[in-house]
Amino acid sequence: MRILFITSTRIGDAVLSTGVLNHLIKTHPNAKFTIACGPVAAPLFEATPQVERVHVMTKKKRSMHWIELWKECGLTWWHRVIDLRNGPITYLFPTLRGCHLHHDDKTLHRVELFSNLLKLEQPQGPTLWTNATHEKAADQLLPAGEPILAVGPTANWRGKTWRAEYFLELVTRMTAQDGFLPGAKIALFGHISEREPAQGLIDNLPNDQKIDLIGDLDLPTVYACLKRCTFYVGNDSGLMHMACAAQIPTLGLFGPTQEKLYAPWGEHCATVRTKTPFLDLFGENFDHQKTDSLMDSLSVDMAYVGAQSLWTKVQQSEKTTP
Repeated sequence: MRILFITSTRIGDAVLSTGVLNHLIKTHPNAKFTIACGPVAAPLFEATPQVERVHVMTKKKRSMHWIELWKECGLTWWHRVIDLRNGPITYLFPTLRGCHLHHDDKTLHRVELFSNLLKLEQPQGPTLWTNATHEKAADQLLPAGEPILAVGPTANWRGKTWRAEYFLELVTRMTAQDGFLPGAKIALFGHISEREPAQGLIDNLPNDQKIDLIGDLDLPTVYACLKRCTFYVGNDSGLMHMACAAQIPTLGLFGPTQEKLYAPWGEHCATVRTKTPFLDLFGENFDHQKTDSLMDSLSVDMAYVGAQSLWTKVQQSEKTTP
């Protein structure tokens, strides 16, 4: 039995689709999976069980990346084809059962949207996987037995990136002696290409408290590190959804993106957003590539209250769970 699972180019959307993938793995324990996704998201699936291969879809002119997928996968008889990108050619793949995401419903969270495609009774939150190599690397990068505040100060576009000086004030308050994570180490996560906007945070944290992981770590190792952390706070990004999958308390900071679609999923997660409403953030001269941060109406006080409230909620939940 073979199943073709076609998911996103972006890390965040790919992570959000893994709940559905995990459901398929559990309900088809003897199946072999082929994952098709973009090159940035592909490492997420390095340790996924039952995966026979990962086909990397590098976008090309005239949709030639879909033709390449056909050349590699179009002559295989598939038990199921799950296409979350509604590709123009996957309808032609020989399969007993195909599921295609025909349209993007802007009223549903991505987890609900993907779960509805398979008609699941309960939405399936994100799940990721690691192997022994990733776990060993994480053990070497993070201290054992200490509280660690994970911070995602970067994002894939400037407008949704909270300023470094705000992050600095927030994490300083959270880890102060009168904060709710007193003395915690602060682990910074992000890709090396996003390092410059976070430099003010990197440079101003105490060396004995800072764990600088903004660089070229592979995604499964990042996930293994996140599993060892105590709390996560960061911008709306793929990292935020990876923290959610790691089942640690996760606070997402939102402004020019919609939490009803992209909030971290689960009872251990929460969001805070800018005081300025979503639609009022975009001016006449908005430029996705050039516009500066649109997050300034999210104050440090607002973020701290959100973080503290989530921490209290999670602690109370743990006390009442048998």
